[in-house]
Amino acid sequence: MPHSPRNAMVLAAGFGQRMRPLTDTMPKPLVRVAGKALIDHVLDRLADAGVDRAVVNVHYLADQLERHIAARSKPRIVISDERAALLDTGGGVVKALPELGDAPFFHINSDTIWIDGVKPNLTRLAESFDPDAMDALLLLAPSAGSIGYAGRGDFVMQPDGRLLTRPEREVAPFVYAGAAILSPRLFDGAPQGAFSLTRLFGKAIEAGRLHGLRLDGLWMHVGTPEAIGEAEDAIQASTG
Repeated sequence: MPHSPRNAMVLAAGFGQRMRPLTDTMPKPLVRVAGKALIDHVLDRLADAGVDRAVVNVHYLADQLERHIAARSKPRIVISDERAALLDTGGGVVKALPELGDAPFFHINSDTIWIDGVKPNLTRLAESFDPDAMDALLLLAPSAGSIGYAGRGDFVMQPDGRLLTRPEREVAPFVYAGAAILSPRLFDGAPQGAFSLTRLFGKAIEAGRLHGLRLDGLWMHVGTPEAIGEAEDAIQASTG
């Protein structure tokens, strides 16, 4: 079985504008769902998956976020400071690569939460990642039936797990659930400065090296204040 990643990148720098007014005074990763800050849902999952070290990027209301996560011992937190300039989802990882090492690492949005099925989804990702065949393995949720998501989907998945981008003006069956395993190889030749990770996903699709794994359980896209209640109801139903 492949080794499970020991390092992770957690994206926590964004403004969370759709979560206003809650994010007028706090960064989105500190918004609480079911009594726990979003970022703690994520960091607890990573700790359970065997991650020793999580690089967390910060920008908006960074002091609050740093104070909150300083109390954690597992995983060990390394701050990637983007106070000077927000680097977007791709540039943020490029800046943090020296801290992430040479091996594949978990990459996770600080505002993604889900209810696991029988086996934790991060464990499933680790077991399914094949560095010889993949530059990235994305956790995908069904576009229909996920809580708080009303978009058109992101990807079509081929029978062998390789991904294709959603055709324009069409609906795709899967949406990126905000968690992945990425190989440092994905960032070969990546630009400096701010850019979106989707650019590199596009390059990996062309090479046939972007793969997906269907999430087992229920994904919750907590993008707005209204979605918090829906997510809490789902969590309560799953534990009740």
